[in-house]
Amino acid sequence: MPTEKDVYESHADQYERLIRREDYQGNILSAIESYCTLDGLDVVELGAGTGRLTRLLAPYVHSIKAFDASAHMLKVAEASLHKMNLSNWETGIADHRQIPVPDSSADLAISGWSFCYLAVWGGVDWGSALQAGLDEIGRILRPSGMALIIESLGTGTEKPRPPEHLEAYFDWLTETGFERGWMRTDYRFESLEEAVELSTFFFGEEMGRQVRENNWQILPECTGIWWKKV
Repeated sequence: MPTEKDVYESHADQYERLIRREDYQGNILSAIESYCTLDGLDVVELGAGTGRLTRLLAPYVHSIKAFDASAHMLKVAEASLHKMNLSNWETGIADHRQIPVPDSSADLAISGWSFCYLAVWGGVDWGSALQAGLDEIGRILRPSGMALIIESLGTGTEKPRPPEHLEAYFDWLTETGFERGWMRTDYRFESLEEAVELSTFFFGEEMGRQVRENNWQILPECTGIWWKKV
């Protein structure tokens, strides 16, 4: 089983198969729209990965600039975005703490399932890494702009059960003024075998075992959404 870093550097196609199965209920877009009106917005996306959020937002916003540290992941994102026949998007390689856009150039800064890695991979200085990322969001947002962060609140659970290694990070978000809501973003797989394969690939052998034992062709997932006017 690859590590998360391995996935982002070398397994984008398999990762894309997994995330294409998530949120079959369509809750993510409606949740975002409950916090901000997308029409006419200039959006900067941090940690875009294979373009899950980019694809959701691009049809509704004025422009979206999607950045990720992995060129491997962005290639998959670009291929899917080209098929949408839209011209209001662009991608680029960048770290959350240094986004190559001008000051005060975005109405919405959004990061899905990626801002947490500033903490997870930040070592003893994880708090400073998070603050640097938040400062960069503040730099690129226009007055009254919004920061919006999406993270997992538990896989294989019907109610929020935050991963232990993210609890301090979630506390940090609250301490820095973010408000939080949550939603269900369950995975729906084409077969039990696909469910076992893809859940094992990303979440590990124990999750794959639970999927098989529970016959989870639909895998419960709870997702948090944090928002803040910066």
